[in-house]
Amino acid sequence: MEGGAGEEGKQERHLVLAHKLFLLSHPAVDDLSKVALRAEVLDAVKSDDMAPLFESLVAAGVLEPDAALLAEMRGRIDDEIRKLDEKIADAEENLGESEVREAHLAKSLYFIRVGEKEKALEQLKVTEGKTVAVGQKMDLVFHTLQIGFFYMDFDLISKSIDKAKNLFEEGGDWERKNRLKVYEGLYCMATRNFKKAASLFLDSISTFTTYELFPYDTFIFYTVLTSVITLDRVSLKQKVFNSI
Repeated sequence: MEGGAGEEGKQERHLVLAHKLFLLSHPAVDDLSKVALRAEVLDAVKSDDMAPLFESLVAAGVLEPDAALLAEMRGRIDDEIRKLDEKIADAEENLGESEVREAHLAKSLYFIRVGEKEKALEQLKVTEGKTVAVGQKMDLVFHTLQIGFFYMDFDLISKSIDKAKNLFEEGGDWERKNRLKVYEGLYCMATRNFKKAASLFLDSISTFTTYELFPYDTFIFYTVLTSVITLDRVSLKQKVFNSI
């Protein structure tokens, strides 16, 4: 699905990376584990040519400087952007509106992949301008939300959730509406609104398809965690343990 709805158990790679970066900064993680995590982070950065992230991690002392690696990644990014721009130009000259939109979307997704946050957001806006269907507009919002969670940009997440809700006033299917509940629940949990997070997660137990954010077992863990904090014993039994 365009909006990044993962197959069962298939979490988006950049969100897997975000979790590893979080663990690297966590004081409870031992030094030996951090050595392994650092190697995994570097592999992920190399795999997706995440030059901007590499530079920021080097500046933060997380990764070692490597000018040759950075130059290689930048070179591959420039080559790929050139190819994507050629495809956009070809679509605009020779193909229809749908193909033009898809070409712009491909460029948006590439910027997300390599970690060019601002360029990705700008290109998503361009793609939105080529988009008519509400469902496809919603998918672009999901991509924006994923960017927000990767960078822990709560302002971007909050505005994107509001935008999604406004889009639903124009229509939208139940599957996307249910997915949005999980995104909003994760945002509420991150901002310590555990009561609302629990409510949103509980509403999503039977409809969960948001594998791009995290696996189902992680979703259940978050549901139980937020519910234990906010529900009384009777409600906990009725709403959580009888539902799982």
